[in-house]
Amino acid sequence: MTGYGVIDVQGNKNFHVAHGTIRTETEAFPLRLGKIFAGITEVIQTWQPQEVSIEEVFVAKNAASALKLGQARGAAICAAVQAGCPVFEYTAKLIKQSVVGKGAAEKHQVQHMVKIMLNLHQDMPHDASDGLAIALTHAHLHATQKRLQGGTSW
Repeated sequence: MTGYGVIDVQGNKNFHVAHGTIRTETEAFPLRLGKIFAGITEVIQTWQPQEVSIEEVFVAKNAASALKLGQARGAAICAAVQAGCPVFEYTAKLIKQSVVGKGAAEKHQVQHMVKIMLNLHQDMPHDASDGLAIALTHAHLHATQKRLQGGTSW
């Protein structure tokens, strides 16, 4: 399952636009990659984001899982690039630090903070809240970078 989140950034405020998951569990791996590509393409066509952010591959103990995750990321990145969207990548640790305040946060903590930051009250799958967390991380880091480049004081 691949999660996504779409936010609207207006000044220093972030607003929820959409979130969801692209389900691929029942199909052969090449078909899953195609479904991810098609699903991200549809998300981009529907909500017309200006930029796309994605989590970098985390390599732990299972190399085979990391390779499959890398291929899934590749499908998502290709969909964004084909649509003309710049792609930004962030580590899981940085995403957790940005949203929760600590890089070792649990998934439920990330989900809780995403709901608070976007004033959401409904339950959502962890993959969807991860997608929103990545979008929020990009929004925060991009805004900070703009302020630093523009010389705007805080």
